[in-house]
Amino acid sequence: MDVRVGDKLQMKKPHPCGTNVFEVLRIGADFKIRCTGCGREVMVPRHKCEKNIRKIVRESAGSEQ
Repeated sequence: MDVRVGDKLQMKKPHPCGTNVFEVLRIGADFKIRCTGCGREVMVPRHKCEKNIRKIVRESAGSEQ
């Protein structure tokens, strides 16, 4: 799955604060993601995060060819 730093991930299950959109801060064996609702940052194993992604939203669509 092609996930990049700065992408917004819409997840299948919401965060306890109520939102289900997270921003990717770091990628590797684990993903560091920030909740866009409350700002909490969490580290999630890659396989668990990729399994729960519903949609990837890219903000930098203008720089791609």
